[in-house]
Amino acid sequence: MKKLEEVLQDWEAVIGLEVHAELTTLETKMFCNCKLEFGAEPNTHTCPVCLGLPGALPVPNKAAIESIVLAGLATNCDIEKRSMFYRKNYMYPDMSKNFQITQGPVAFCMRGHLDLEVDGAAAKERIDIPEAKEGSYVAHIGIERIHMEEDAGKMIHIGGDEGRIAGATHSLVDYNRCGTPLIELVTQPDLRTPEEARLFMQKLRQIYLAIGISDCSMEEGSMRCDGNVSLRRRGSTGLGVKTELKNMNSFKNLHDGLAYEICRQAQVLEEGGQIYQETRHWDPSAKRTIVMRVKETADDYRLFPEPDLAPYDLSDEFIEGVRAKLPELPDQKAARFADEFGLSAYDARHLVDHRATADFFEACMGVAGKDAAKLAKPVANLAINDVTAWLNASEDADLAQSPLTPARAVELVKLLAEDAISSKQAKQVFSAIMDEDKDPSVIVEERGMKQVSDTGTIEAVVDAIIAANPDEVARYKEGNTKVIGFFVGQCMKEMRGQGNPKIINQLLAKKLAE
Repeated sequence: MKKLEEVLQDWEAVIGLEVHAELTTLETKMFCNCKLEFGAEPNTHTCPVCLGLPGALPVPNKAAIESIVLAGLATNCDIEKRSMFYRKNYMYPDMSKNFQITQGPVAFCMRGHLDLEVDGAAAKERIDIPEAKEGSYVAHIGIERIHMEEDAGKMIHIGGDEGRIAGATHSLVDYNRCGTPLIELVTQPDLRTPEEARLFMQKLRQIYLAIGISDCSMEEGSMRCDGNVSLRRRGSTGLGVKTELKNMNSFKNLHDGLAYEICRQAQVLEEGGQIYQETRHWDPSAKRTIVMRVKETADDYRLFPEPDLAPYDLSDEFIEGVRAKLPELPDQKAARFADEFGLSAYDARHLVDHRATADFFEACMGVAGKDAAKLAKPVANLAINDVTAWLNASEDADLAQSPLTPARAVELVKLLAEDAISSKQAKQVFSAIMDEDKDPSVIVEERGMKQVSDTGTIEAVVDAIIAANPDEVARYKEGNTKVIGFFVGQCMKEMRGQGNPKIINQLLAKKLAE
């Protein structure tokens, strides 16, 4: 099978996403008072309403409606004042009543969009626009709708391969999750690469976390994504037959699943085969997609208006009340960081990738005071590189409770800015802070790490090293400038790693050129 970059030379991928997010910050389910609690004993948070017992009537959760309107406003959607719920009928035991309450053709949120800033390695997958070749472009992704529905229960298949229903001897069902308020965002088919899909999902997660409607845990299933993908020859405008991918419960799985499916479809089409509209499962261990079922159509669900719920009429007062609760969104925060502290758009954008790093950076700027503008860049580097790596290394990492306080971070970058320590030593000090819970200056003092920047002291060492190595000096003068690395190493060795490498390099370059 061809690699993705080869396939995209001849084929254009057309990708749309369906992103589901449970409203986990609410206390109760969508249509009843059952408690929302992940990991509770199976079937302990159920009642006649969420089980669909005869005579039980649903009562809508007002806080859930506020949450979806908040999500719509944060993603540039039009808020529909009048909408209603429907029954989506299907035969599967994860809903004991055999139907799911969802919204129909008109959802609470319609016609939105998000703009993705794609740069670096992510831009390389897009070959059809000049900006991508220059390493950066903006992709405008339309949002068709965000609708509200109730989540289904959780099925556990026993005896099958990797927990799938195929080959299972029996299945268990936990109805605790059924009835959980769930919003589903459906994009327009505007995505063209797996990287764009990954970036869209990441940006949406940032927004949902910022507005506080969900914990967006992909590991626990509170944020999930299905991807629809089809291919067409480059230059054509028609749409091919699409397949839907399930089980993409991480950003990596989303990218890899779409990339595989694009390559698989290209191979089938190039061999004269036919793509079928079907739902496929992404198997991350086998790194391939597997057919689950032939795709249902809307007719299969026999949608009709929910008879137990009246249509919704949202007032202007209600919508504006929700709008007033909108916090500063990630894009707005990044723009403010760039404007207030002189950060590049790239640094500002990556700072807000994690709410923790954005909050941490802002707290550091408060500690820095009058030096904020001068220290913004090194603090941003610390947050984007070292802090983010530390956060990613552990699922339980909590920056707010870590030994790295904003005051210590500012002290660390000041030591680096003043050439008291080198960039390599700064990384060692960062690790020591996390391991030993000590101030940077204490660590530097205890380990004798303070860098020697006195020009006279360094010059004496440089002169001695040059004098002791005439053969290497001759090689340098003959044009082998890489030999300067040898001299730097010898100087650092002589100074027990405490010489300022910047000054050492400057003096060596000057003296070797004489």
